[in-house]
Amino acid sequence: MFHAFSKRVSEAGRGFVVLDTAPTGHTLLLLDQTGAYHREVARNATRMPGRVTTPLMRLQDPAYTKILLATLPETTPVLEAAALQADLRRAGIEPYAWVINQSLAAAEPRDPLLVARARAEAPLLAAVARRQAARAFLVPMVPYDPVGPRALQALARGQSILEPSAADA
Repeated sequence: MFHAFSKRVSEAGRGFVVLDTAPTGHTLLLLDQTGAYHREVARNATRMPGRVTTPLMRLQDPAYTKILLATLPETTPVLEAAALQADLRRAGIEPYAWVINQSLAAAEPRDPLLVARARAEAPLLAAVARRQAARAFLVPMVPYDPVGPRALQALARGQSILEPSAADA
């Protein structure tokens, strides 16, 4: 697993690499292995020709890596993302931003039940902005998943997401 992870991290110089991982013990084990490998390489660096770049060094480099923490505007997912951020920071990796998906508050509903649920997001969103994220992006709940370039561009412009066409799939 570590070698596959290292390969993906090294491919990021040629394009975008998305690693989707839940904030679980597996993520921590991967970071621990990455750190252990880094320490071993650093200890033996005098015997290695040229400059060595470990996966941990790439993850710690904000010019190379942008870590986005994606979560839902609910208590448990926000707490899990905050715990993952703390683990990343202990490894010397600073997340670039938080992405808060499926926000009712951002969707600006008019139905009284949905308005009440949207209001319930406010304390979580404020806590993320105040204590967690250097930057945060709020993605509204939309009727269809934004699949394909046109749907993502519409979402970025704040337009409604229409039912995806076969061309976008």
